[in-house]
Amino acid sequence: MLEGMRMTQRPVLVAVAHGSRDPRALPAVRALVERVRTARPGLEVRLGHVELDEPLLGDTLAGLRGTAVLVPLLLGRGHHVKHDLPAALAAAPWVTGAVAAPLGPDPLLAETLHDRLRAAGWTRAGRAVVLAAAGSRDPQSAADTARTAALLAARLGVPVAPAYASAAAPTVPEAVAGLVSRGIARDRIAVASYFTAPGRFATQTAAAAPWIAAAPLGAHPAMARLVLQRYDEAAAALPRTGSHRLAHAG
Repeated sequence: MLEGMRMTQRPVLVAVAHGSRDPRALPAVRALVERVRTARPGLEVRLGHVELDEPLLGDTLAGLRGTAVLVPLLLGRGHHVKHDLPAALAAAPWVTGAVAAPLGPDPLLAETLHDRLRAAGWTRAGRAVVLAAAGSRDPQSAADTARTAALLAARLGVPVAPAYASAAAPTVPEAVAGLVSRGIARDRIAVASYFTAPGRFATQTAAAAPWIAAAPLGAHPAMARLVLQRYDEAAAALPRTGSHRLAHAG
């Protein structure tokens, strides 16, 4: 009977954040995790970090037994999602489970970005947006950011240009210059912060905004819905017996 009960237990949701030296990052991530818990009562939700903040993912997995779904609080298919998270799961043979797809791209991110822009002062006077992301050498990550930019552009009805803080081009100033060259007034170009939580890159890209700069995505209700959506997608693909391991579901 006990074994049968274990078989029907839902996998633990392990939300995996990047980690940051910015002291604002951890409270922001914890707030998002708490919103996920509130949205799905009874679901066990844990937090782990790739680096810099505690608990680290390896320590979180060390405290688990059974089945888990790792949900990256990351926005594209970069090295962490493709390699680091599957490797962490493989290094914890006492945990069966899967790595979910990253949060982006998704219409729920465009909804969150739109709300963050409005909170920062976006009005109908806005003529364009630079979508500021961390950047990655993985071309799939850039494709994911470009897709989110297209979703946001469709929602706002204005051009949205991707830009990056590192590892990819263009930078925010370069993206702004490109929009200005198309005849868009510089003082009507906003920067949307395509980061889950505050950090060095979010601060750096916001400082380059010629007009308003939105806050990071944070604990927006749509973000919690998206985390649970990714969890459900990955959990649905898990073997029912829990006796097999999935390296990656994204």
